[in-house]
This record gives sequence, C-alpha cells and structure tokens, in this order.
Amino acid sequence: MLVLDDREGLIGSSPGIERMKQVADVRVLDGSLDQLEEGELADVNVLMAIRERTKLDAATLGKLPSLELILQTGGHAYHLDAEHTTQRGVPVTLSRRAFGPKAAVPELTFALAVAALRHIPAAHQSMVEGEWHPFVGRTLSGRTIGILGYGRHGANVARIAKAYGMKVVVWRRSEDSRPDEDDVDRVDIDDLLASSDIVSIHLKLSEESRGLLDAGRLAQMKEGSVLINTSRGAIVDEQALVSALQTGPLSAAGLDVFESEPLAADSPLRSLPNVVLTPHIGWTVEEVLIEFADIAADQLEQYLAGGLGRGELLDPDVVLAPTARGGLAGPA
Repeated sequence: MLVLDDREGLIGSSPGIERMKQVADVRVLDGSLDQLEEGELADVNVLMAIRERTKLDAATLGKLPSLELILQTGGHAYHLDAEHTTQRGVPVTLSRRAFGPKAAVPELTFALAVAALRHIPAAHQSMVEGEWHPFVGRTLSGRTIGILGYGRHGANVARIAKAYGMKVVVWRRSEDSRPDEDDVDRVDIDDLLASSDIVSIHLKLSEESRGLLDAGRLAQMKEGSVLINTSRGAIVDEQALVSALQTGPLSAAGLDVFESEPLAADSPLRSLPNVVLTPHIGWTVEEVLIEFADIAADQLEQYLAGGLGRGELLDPDVVLAPTARGGLAGPA
C-alpha cells in the first residue's frame, strides 16, 4: 500500500495508518509517485490519495499495474480519471461521511470574512512595521449573507451566521430538500447577489457551476459587498473578479481556492490590497487529516473482508477486476 502527499506528516503518524499496517505493508510518501522508480510501483495494490494533491490520470494510474483499490480522501475526486478506474475494475472510495470538514470549512469562511471586513492582514502588517494605525472596519452583525449552495457546508455557515446576528438568504441549484424550519430565505441567484453584503460560495464544481460567477453576475453584486470562496476556484471567473475588486462593486474578497492551484506567483490577486488569500487550507486541520486516515482504515479493512459498502464508492456500479483480493458488499 502506498500513501501519497503526506506533506504535514500527520497521516503517516495517525492511528488509522497504524491500523492499516496490521493488514498491509504501508509506505508513506510526502510527495507524489514521482519520488519512486517504476519498479517500486509494480506491486502496489492499494493507493491512498490525500485530496487532489496528485493528479491521478490514466497515465499516472497506468504506472500501477497491480492496483486494485484507491482510498481517496475527501468527498470529491475531480483530479481522478474515474472512467479509467471503472474500466479497470478498481474501486475508488471517498470520505463523504467525514465530519471534520463540516466544521473546518465554515470556520475558515468566517475567518476570511472577518479578516476582510476588519482589515486584519493590513493591521497586522502595520504593527510588524512599527506603526500604530487604527483601521476602520465593518461588523458581521446586522448584515445579510448570501449562501450559494445549501449543502453540508452551506447549512453550517447559515447556522454560524445567525449566531453573529446576520440575515441569511440561500440559493441552491437543485431542488432543496432541507426542511422549512431552517428559517432561511430561499431566493433566486440574481436576488441573492443584489441583496447580500457578503456572498459565500459552497457549491460542488460541475458543468453547471463552472464559471457561474462571471463578469455579468459579479456586476450584479451589491456595491461594497464581499465575496468569500472556500469551495472551488473555477466557479468564479478570476479575471472578472480582479476587475470587480479594482473598480467595483466588490469592496473585498476572501479566497481559499483558485482556478489553477497553486496560484501563479504573478497572479494579480496576490497584489490587490482588498483581498485575503489562503492556500486551500479549508480542510487542512489536524482533526480532518486524522479522520481521513481513520475512514480509509475502515474502508481497507472492509474491502479485505469482502464487505466494502458501495455507498462508500465514487462509482457504486464498478465491477471488480478478477484479480481483486477484496470485495464489495451488496447495493448501498
């Protein structure tokens, strides 16, 4: 078994990895497959991928001829060639049931919002430089937050926003199955953009959501509003965002995700004074990394026992290759 991209060293030292070592020969890398020679990959049966740090396309997966299971952490696999793995009969698990991101992502959402509204990065830098310059900011209380995407993250953002004394409006692309007692106003996207002081994105990346906030929609946003994105960078037209931050209507933005990651060193976003940037750290907290390892250990044990639930899989309909030594349970 091979674990990729354990940059923080927390996965490799986690209780979950210790459990995996009871049933497999585990090797943990702090980087990608490029660290290994071709011959070292020939006998790898199980691959554990830390979110989307290594692109798992057909060419990369083709270097692993004995692969029979991918333990993919996180709830999505945008970086993985799912058609290739399904054709090969290689099941790909996900960590959809992880609790940690439901707390970590909303918490960062408000950290970015407060940092932007209260000019915390600029205030900190002025103190470092020996100055004492009072910055005039704005409160969250009494303002309207518009949430694009009312799933597990968006719903938690709504609950936290209410604790701040904010009015909450939400928009969701699909039919909203959440009960009315959530006490949030459901509006169409145009009304949300026009009425919200803060717009926070919590949508999955899809063909529908890609480029959703283009120049036209950004222009509809309320004058002086703030955009927070802890979801996916490609949902926002980055060039149009730069323009909206320079000339309005946006007064600020807090961004944890970008169209292309890592963000280019010469990106204009890096030099705008009204932007707070973080390097996609919404999920990178100790609790989440440890939980990912625990879930992966559960899934490995279930697979080897022939009972991995199909509800854990990226493609529940995958048919295992004849050489597979583990197994799947019946329909989820």
